[in-house]
Amino acid sequence: TQIVRRHDEAGGVFVHCFPIRVERGVLGVLEVICAAPLDDDDLGTAEGFLGLYRNYLNLLDYSERDTLTGLRNRKTFDENIGKILGNIARPSDDDKRRRRPEDSHQHWLAVVDVDHFKRVNDQFGHLYGDEVLLLLARIMRQSFRQQDKLFRFGGEEFVVMLRNVAEDHVHNIFTRFRLAVERHDFPQVGRVACSVGFARIDPRLSPADLLGRADEALYFSKRNGRNQVNGFDELIMSGKLRITTPASQALIQSDVDEIFL
Repeated sequence: TQIVRRHDEAGGVFVHCFPIRVERGVLGVLEVICAAPLDDDDLGTAEGFLGLYRNYLNLLDYSERDTLTGLRNRKTFDENIGKILGNIARPSDDDKRRRRPEDSHQHWLAVVDVDHFKRVNDQFGHLYGDEVLLLLARIMRQSFRQQDKLFRFGGEEFVVMLRNVAEDHVHNIFTRFRLAVERHDFPQVGRVACSVGFARIDPRLSPADLLGRADEALYFSKRNGRNQVNGFDELIMSGKLRITTPASQALIQSDVDEIFL
């Protein structure tokens, strides 16, 4: 819809507002401000320009999203995790001493895997399996905030990046999502469950190492009954998970010293 508004200032100007529509809705508005109303030819030119821009945005969006679920794809994950790691500055010793409890919000990465998904495909067929993934993606959008990042890695595996969440809240957030999946009635299939493993985003770690920590927590959930949420740090502190590489042991010991010293 085109909106034309007259604004009486400095002799009067005309503001023309053109909504920028893409497949997922209205992305923004283009404002054209001029001394006189645009004529039909100028309006047609503006609409043509917006059409080209909309096509470009849709193509860009298509390349960054999973074609089945509409979530961001693995390529986009690789780009985003690098940016976030680059933007998180490691706190200095003075910052650590001045840090207050309310300043403890951090970023988190979780890996989500649908339990017994092969059984769903084998018993009901791939069409119903795809519908499970579509509905799971919808539950993810409803369970997490707009500023959080949701990705489909492929198959039945998904990744969630939480931004600025306190450590004592993160487990409850992922548990709330897990319960939403468990309680959902999937057509024909019935009940479906998922396992979750998460880790704190540490700027000292590479993206591969960070993903590896979340995977370790996910595998623990899988090995110990499925349909549960586990955090890497919690498992390490409780002694339920052991890390054998010297580099990882040094990082974990540094975290322990930071907490208790």
